[in-house]
Amino acid sequence: MTVLKRYDSLVSAGELRPDPEQRAAATRLSRLAAELDAPPRRGLFARLTGKDAPVPRGVYLWGGVGRGKSMLMDLFYDCVADPAKRRVHFHAFMIEVHARLATERAKEAGNPVPPVAEALAKDLKLLAFDEMVINNTADAMVLSRLFTEMMTHGVTIVATSNRPPVDLYKDGLQRDSFLPFIALLESNLDVLPLNGPTDYRRDRLGQVDTWLVPNGPAATEALSAAFFRLTDYPVEDAANVPSCDLDIGGRTLHVPKALKGVAVFSFKRLCGEARGAPDYLAVARAFHTVILVGIPILGPENRNEAARFVTLIDALYEYRVKLLAAADAQPGELYPTGDGRFEFDRTISRLEEMRSEDYLAKGHGEG
Repeated sequence: MTVLKRYDSLVSAGELRPDPEQRAAATRLSRLAAELDAPPRRGLFARLTGKDAPVPRGVYLWGGVGRGKSMLMDLFYDCVADPAKRRVHFHAFMIEVHARLATERAKEAGNPVPPVAEALAKDLKLLAFDEMVINNTADAMVLSRLFTEMMTHGVTIVATSNRPPVDLYKDGLQRDSFLPFIALLESNLDVLPLNGPTDYRRDRLGQVDTWLVPNGPAATEALSAAFFRLTDYPVEDAANVPSCDLDIGGRTLHVPKALKGVAVFSFKRLCGEARGAPDYLAVARAFHTVILVGIPILGPENRNEAARFVTLIDALYEYRVKLLAAADAQPGELYPTGDGRFEFDRTISRLEEMRSEDYLAKGHGEG
């Protein structure tokens, strides 16, 4: 079944509301899936032109939070039968890229980008990115050269983002050096907007408060239900929810439940162990929603855990990550008295803002 037929069946079943922009994207993705799965015709094309057959043109889907970008990517990726495909969160991909570049630079064998691009493109026809956002100079400086090289190796790019290409890395340092990458995206990918009236992610959260008190079975049940709504994962298969490991500069942070940009952690795992800003920034980059359970009352007696919690919230807030939490107190009473209470006021303010409709309407990584 094609992407378009799958999409239309979801609309017919009432799971989606009719949306012309979504349907236009489903139509375009159906055509791309067919092109990727078509038998190669390089022989005839090469004889006539002296060149390999052109690489199928990619697609860049952009739009606000919950407008169906990930849903369409799911349908498209599942419909591509050719196994020479890879889907990866954009931040995870860039962490891998920089690690590979560092290895190549250590060889002192010249420009490290071509061999890294060749290695990444090996046996690959489709590279699908979730949540493309560029917010640091290191990523911005390498992307144009890297993607140009990968495309010459026959890789088709499909990406989702909260921003149109022209707004990527907006107001970033040395942005002039980033403009060739924007031109590359616009010339090699069809840019399709998804800004329909329905915020499906917010709808799926429903009316549940994002900060539940106290810790206990009721809060756990509510957060579990939110996880399954956000990820479309079958509740009956709850024992087999995927996990993942984040690489933090050679160290590993295990994510017990991780699916479609949603991660579940215990407070003990994230803040009870020796962790710092790099760990929390990696989490904030990798996930648009974090579910955190078991937050205790904080104070001087657990000042280390409290300090880590402050750093975690700073990172999540910076990347506009949605936080769903179970705690033993409301934010204003979470650090009731003692040394460090004054410094905790900023965290309280941020936690309250993170519960607001304005915050929840923002896209992942948006300032």
